[in-house]
Amino acid sequence: MIELSKAEFAVMDALWQGHPAKAADIIHRLSDQTEWHEKTIKTLLGRLVKKHAVAFEKEGREYVYHPLIAKDEYTLKASRNFLAHFFNGQLSPLISGFAKQKELNQEDINELKKIIEDWEKQQGE
Repeated sequence: MIELSKAEFAVMDALWQGHPAKAADIIHRLSDQTEWHEKTIKTLLGRLVKKHAVAFEKEGREYVYHPLIAKDEYTLKASRNFLAHFFNGQLSPLISGFAKQKELNQEDINELKKIIEDWEKQQGE
């Protein structure tokens, strides 16, 4: 799995919002969230290209970028790695920890119940 720093993930997230995208588009998307100079963002894009997370095509004098990995695929793998590293691959200790610290709200609980109900229905099919 490709490892992304927090900064690289932020750039990927900006690209995932809409692609293909010019560097100027990505810089604009990040301008509300960060105070990074455009050269910093272009450096991060270069790193992402070297990591094979992003590809580009040159159109005239501009580069147009597109992701080589899907956001849902990346976040699923990163979540699995997180669980493996911190919770021995098990999800329940993570959820239990949030519940014990009163970090779950009713909306979270309802969503978890729905996920479990849907999973149980699929298992019964």
